[in-house]
Amino acid sequence: MLLVNLGTPDSSSVKDVRRFLKEFLSDPLVVDVPLVVRWLLVNFIIVPFRGPKSAAEYKLLWTERGSPLKFHSVDLLHRLTEQFKGKYEIALAMRYQSPSIRAGLEDLRKRGCKQLLIFPLFPQYAGATTQSILDKVSEELQAMDWQVDTKSVNTFATDKNFIQAILSQSTLLGDESFEHTLFSYHGLPERQLKNKNADCLIGNCCDKLTKNNQDCYRAQCFATTRELVKELDLAEGDYTVCFQSRAGNIPWIQPYLDDEITRLAEQGIKNIRVFSPAFVADCLETTIEIGHTYKEMFKELGGDNLTLVESLNSSEPWIEALKVMVDNQFENN
Repeated sequence: MLLVNLGTPDSSSVKDVRRFLKEFLSDPLVVDVPLVVRWLLVNFIIVPFRGPKSAAEYKLLWTERGSPLKFHSVDLLHRLTEQFKGKYEIALAMRYQSPSIRAGLEDLRKRGCKQLLIFPLFPQYAGATTQSILDKVSEELQAMDWQVDTKSVNTFATDKNFIQAILSQSTLLGDESFEHTLFSYHGLPERQLKNKNADCLIGNCCDKLTKNNQDCYRAQCFATTRELVKELDLAEGDYTVCFQSRAGNIPWIQPYLDDEITRLAEQGIKNIRVFSPAFVADCLETTIEIGHTYKEMFKELGGDNLTLVESLNSSEPWIEALKVMVDNQFENN
């Protein structure tokens, strides 16, 4: 089995951050514009100017063990390996930077694997994440000339054990009372959803998952939220689904997280919590963007506290959830 997460710079230096951004943003499924336009944008505008700013944010994030996304992923690999006790061979890869998908595949081939399960660590399917990983795996398998029986986990947005694992993380906050709950997901440009499903963003198209929208990222985000809301017993009006991390001037999926924080502060809400169910490991978008930048923003607007629910990382409930999902994949072969 190959576990795959997004990736992270090798260090918080401007040089390494720029190298990461260049590889990440050169992916046509991430920046979906014509090749020449993308090359010019990435190499002459985004990376040169965004690199130093992003490096400063990574410096705030960095620990003695390095990037949280990477060391949490490594911990996850080790704990899952111990859990399976040799039942399956497992390797870890990152879509961008190291360890590479090619290195992970070569490792599994050397171990004699006859079946290959690709497990992108993204609960909700999107072209820029899950599909990009699957395409890269296919490309590398072809280059390696490795003919292996392959299957993948494309989504686990409503998996009951995944939902329970998130709820377990929320219990770490104790019995504190929150006036409002935000469910914040990584944003996508609206055009990427419309390219997948022309009807998306029209009316109530994401109110339930159907065969027509089952691959829609937005619909899956709302589906995850519905499961969490049901378990948390939240009333309508006590929670909001929102999206973060937008860039540029084009429309992204709404509502935006910063707009919702502003709205809540203006309504006199003082104490809010934020779940980030699109991320299974804490990273720049959770620890810094939500836990630092937006927390300070909320306080400046008059709020008392914004509390981030810790991501799944390598928690025991998350290990158990993964174990069940993986067993189901191989046993239902």
